[in-house]
Order: sequence, then C-alpha cells, then structure tokens
Amino acid sequence: MRILTRYIVYELLSVFLLTLTAMTAIVFLILVGKEAVEKGLGLVPLLRLLPYMLPQAMLFAVPGTMLLASTTIYGRISSSNEIVAVKSLGISPLVMVWPTLILATLASFATVWINDMAVSWGHGGVQRVVLESLEEIIYGRLRTTRSYSNDQLKLTVQRVYGKRLIEPTFLFYSAPNKPAWTVTADEAEIRSDAAAERILLTLVNAEIDFGGGGSISHPGPWELPISFGEFTGESGQSRSPANYALREIGPKKVEQARLIELMEQEMAADASYAIMTGRMFELAESGWQNRRQQVQYARITKHRFYTEPHRRWANGFSCLCFVMIGAPMAIRRRHGEFWGSFFACFLPILLIYYPMLVGCLDQAKSGVFPAPAVWLGNLVLAGWGIWLMRRVVRF
Repeated sequence: MRILTRYIVYELLSVFLLTLTAMTAIVFLILVGKEAVEKGLGLVPLLRLLPYMLPQAMLFAVPGTMLLASTTIYGRISSSNEIVAVKSLGISPLVMVWPTLILATLASFATVWINDMAVSWGHGGVQRVVLESLEEIIYGRLRTTRSYSNDQLKLTVQRVYGKRLIEPTFLFYSAPNKPAWTVTADEAEIRSDAAAERILLTLVNAEIDFGGGGSISHPGPWELPISFGEFTGESGQSRSPANYALREIGPKKVEQARLIELMEQEMAADASYAIMTGRMFELAESGWQNRRQQVQYARITKHRFYTEPHRRWANGFSCLCFVMIGAPMAIRRRHGEFWGSFFACFLPILLIYYPMLVGCLDQAKSGVFPAPAVWLGNLVLAGWGIWLMRRVVRF
C-alpha cells in the first residue's frame, strides 16, 4: 500500500507543480497586463505590483491545475491497465485515489488562505501602489492622449512640457444631475501628496465656473488641493466586505448588526416623537424614504459579511470537488489522452457549477438565500463525484 501511495503522490505532485507554475505565470501576466493598460502604470509601479498580484493569479490557477493533474494521472494509469491490475490483486481502486483526495484537501485549505490573502493584502497593496503612483499615471495618460477622466473628473490639456500642463481644462462632476464645475488656466502642475492622500494643483491665471452658479478668477499662481478619490473616481466609497480578511469579518458582523439596530431605534424614536407632538408632516414618505434606503443598504452589507466567509471556503474547496469528479472520470474513460477527460469534467463545471455558485452568491448577498447556500454547487459536484467513484469501485 505504501508503494502505491508513494507512486500516486509522486506522479500527482510532479504534474501539479509543473502545471501550476505554467498556469500561474499565464494568469499572472494577464492580470499584470490588465492593470498596466487600465491604470497606465509604468515599469517601476508594475514591478512593485508583482508580489501583490501573485496571490490573485494563484487563486485562479490552483483549482484548474488540480483538475488537470488528476485527469492526467488517472487517465494514464487507467489506459495502462494499472487499475485493472490493482483490482485483480483484490485491492480496492480507492487505494489509488485516497492520496489524491488528501492532497486535494490540503490544496483546498491552501486555496482558502490564498483567497483571503489576495482579497485583503493583495487588493490593498495594489490600491496603495496605484495611489502612490497616481502622479506618474496622470502624466503618462496626458502625454499619450492629452486627457485623463473618470466618473468625477475630466482633464484635457493642449500640450505637456515636462511637468507643465499648457492650457488645462478641469471638469469636476459633483453629482450626476448637476452641471460640472469648470476650471481653466494658462498653465498647471500636478503634485502628489501621498501622506495627505491628495493631489496639489498649482494653477497659473485660473478661472472657475461653478456650473451656472457664478465664476471667479485667480490671477497668478494658485494652489488647489484635491483628494485622491476625485482623481481615481472612488470618492466616498467605503471598503467592500469582499476586501476584509477572514479574521476581520467576525467583529464587522457584530458591528453591522449593532448599526442596524441603532438606525431602527432612531427611526422608531423619531416617529414616536412626531406622533406625540402632533408633527405628522414629519412622517411623510419623502422624509422617510432616504432613511429606509440607508437601513436597507446596511442590511445588504450585513448579508454580504455573513456570505463572504462561505464564499471563500466554497471557492477553496472547489479543488477537492474537482478532483472528486476528475479522478473517477479519467479512470472510467480509460484513455491515455487527458484533454478529453479534462473537458468532459470542465464543461459541466463551467455550465453547471459556476452558474450555481454565482446565482446562489447573489441571492445570499441580497438576503433571499441563507449564506450557506453558496455551498450548493460544491455539494452537487461532490454528489456527482461519489456516484462516479462508486461506479469505479463496483465495475
């Protein structure tokens, strides 16, 4: 038994590590290229991004690599009649499979940890590098396209000489339905202040139009501070529950529940006071609609905090579920070519598992389904894998 175990472990690890290296490198290059194109990063910021992008690349690569490695190994040993030889000795085929299931379980725990690190440490590191390189990003965009824009800001220039922006025009959008503020100047210079998380605009002979609400002029040099959020288009956005580490989610669930309770108590107290004092107009729909929306948003945030741990654990243990169907499927097909077995498993996963995962996740985040419903896709794969394994053992 030890010989068979060592044999399977050695073969699986050889294929898994080699394939994981190749797939991680491919996904890694795609993610880094995507950031470079979208953010306009130079060489130095890209090099700083590399360690933060690695967990994200491995998160995508590990489950697929486990499936590919299991179909490769068991397809080869089945085509060589090694499973038949084991059965002829009175040994259950499970002896050839359980080492892979143990390795897949360990890989699942590792994937959960990688997922947690990718969405907390990795995402935060990427955001920090982008903010610290914001000045370089802005100047890079302006030199190539002479414009820089997001949801809250649009900047155009006539020319760029070094750090000098010639005839710049800034459009600041404070709200979707309000006219933009327009700032024009003869020259401007952008300087990043990372410590204060702001951009300092040094304008020469600036004019400001408040969108029909008047205008003012600033002859000579004038310095205008603007937050990082207005240049990145993320102003006013709070930290998403998906970007918290698992150790932080527990306290945040308690904090969010207390916040909802406090908001509901305040609404009840205000309604009671309005009734007692006869100020019934304060109970009008227009005055309470915004507060109800805030409570509803807080409840959705609470559901997301409750769903997030289940999502990460379910994503991590997809490695085990993939192996549970990949190994018996490859044994039953008895072909040496692994691509056929791989796609025979991957297509149902793509068409059934991932739609179920996304659908249950969306419903759990909105509170329609309980948070453990995220595991439904994993349970379907596990059930399918158990059925396939019973067929391997019996026949």
